[in-house]
Amino acid sequence: MNGIPKKMAGVYLTGNGGFDKLEYRTDIQTPMPKAGEVLVKIGAAAVNNTDVNTRIGWYSKNVKSETNAGGAAGFEEEVEEDGSWTGAAMQFPRIQGADGCGTIVAVGEGVSEDRLGERVLIRTMQELPSSDKGLECITYGSECDGTFAEYAVALSDEAFVINSDLSDKELAIFPCSYSTAENLVVRVEVNKDDVVLVTGASGGVGSALVQLVKIRGAKVIAVCEPDQEERVRGYGADEIVYRGDSYIEKIGRMKVDVVLDMVAGNQWPELLEVLKKGGKYGVVGAIGGPMVELDVRTLYLKDLSLFGSTYQTKEAFTNLIEYIEQGKIEPVIAKEFPLQDIVKAQEAFLEKKLIGKFVLNVSGE
Repeated sequence: MNGIPKKMAGVYLTGNGGFDKLEYRTDIQTPMPKAGEVLVKIGAAAVNNTDVNTRIGWYSKNVKSETNAGGAAGFEEEVEEDGSWTGAAMQFPRIQGADGCGTIVAVGEGVSEDRLGERVLIRTMQELPSSDKGLECITYGSECDGTFAEYAVALSDEAFVINSDLSDKELAIFPCSYSTAENLVVRVEVNKDDVVLVTGASGGVGSALVQLVKIRGAKVIAVCEPDQEERVRGYGADEIVYRGDSYIEKIGRMKVDVVLDMVAGNQWPELLEVLKKGGKYGVVGAIGGPMVELDVRTLYLKDLSLFGSTYQTKEAFTNLIEYIEQGKIEPVIAKEFPLQDIVKAQEAFLEKKLIGKFVLNVSGE
């Protein structure tokens, strides 16, 4: 197609393991859209936990450690045939990237050419046609190639027009973490009168959760490092608990209506203790470690509800588009890196010292 190069720059994930499995190349065959698909010229992408988790093989049930324990070297020896988040084997090489913003530059059969030139966000979690009750899905950049390249193919129905004055770099941070957060808030049914505890509030999903809970008028208690307090309060947190402090000592037992968690780890039992009777716990990650201690008596004697959340509805994504276009949420960017420095970006991401998302400049602009 006119103006589209035959070869492109991108990052291949060549296997489960350490940073050496990320291979930046400039000779990757540019994909072409098939029927029902569009080709998107990617302006910017962003780093997410799922990118790291997939690379290191953390989703394998043989791995019991927190993400950071294998962030550099990976868990290659422990991964069998269940290295992807679906429990299936990963297919390599894979171009990762669940987040990104770009412009449609080509369309496949059956897609109107009116779509050419549209700026779009690609939905991260995409429902399979055979899905039962909407729960079977794929992750963009995991079961298919994603945004860590100059061009990416996507289903036309999963490429959503975005009308915003924000830059590609700012918009690129939204699809994965913010739709994950919005889906969790909807799933747990946060109400305006709720007191909500958000763990990991300085990260991509955490900063999104704080903003999306505040849109609904609820009170937010956010967990972060002391030097992150001012900025976390700046995007909506009402109260702060410092990371590592006892939730019970700082908040008190039975004081919180909802916990929105992506950390888990050894402090997990305290999260159920601070919940009121009839409280709700929702989880979208386990960066502090996937293995937790549950006293089942706490669960049933307090009539608690536990919600796991991965699949995201299209409604959650269209809600997100609406919030962006109306200026109700803001991008929280930690730092920008060129695509070829993806290893440096993931190293900085794993340090968990900066607030917000790490952006990858794909276009070079």
